[in-house]
Amino acid sequence: MTEALKPARIAFIKARWHAEIVDQAYDGFVAAAQTLLPAAEIEAFDVPGAFEMPLLAKKLAQTGRYDAIVAAALVVDGGIYRHDFVAGAVVTGLMNVGLETGVPCFSVSLTPHNFQPVDSLIAYYTAHFVKKGAEAAEAVRQVLALDAQLAALAST
Repeated sequence: MTEALKPARIAFIKARWHAEIVDQAYDGFVAAAQTLLPAAEIEAFDVPGAFEMPLLAKKLAQTGRYDAIVAAALVVDGGIYRHDFVAGAVVTGLMNVGLETGVPCFSVSLTPHNFQPVDSLIAYYTAHFVKKGAEAAEAVRQVLALDAQLAALAST
């Protein structure tokens, strides 16, 4: 049995590197949330790059204002191994924020191999980020429903 959820308050963090692609995740999230998370209040926040997302996520979680935090970035392989470290740090950082604060954090942070700013790849990742944003909205819906179920169990 699924309980009706209160309108969710969600923070959506967007890295500005490759903003024209990353912003599509936000658009896909908002579009899907209209159906999946009716009346959700979604606030967007921009950061310079992916590496800055976990700290902002933690600060947002600590406000007590948000039920969930979503972070989106495109961390590209520029021919050096830095992208691997950045991507790993970002995902681990977001996971730690959720574990430390109890506010679930979701990553729409992708690390493609061999990304080049050519029309075909830009088109592919633009569409892919819309899809991943929508998938993140579904994940948020599922986790918030589970949180509501656990809260109901705790109160009985």
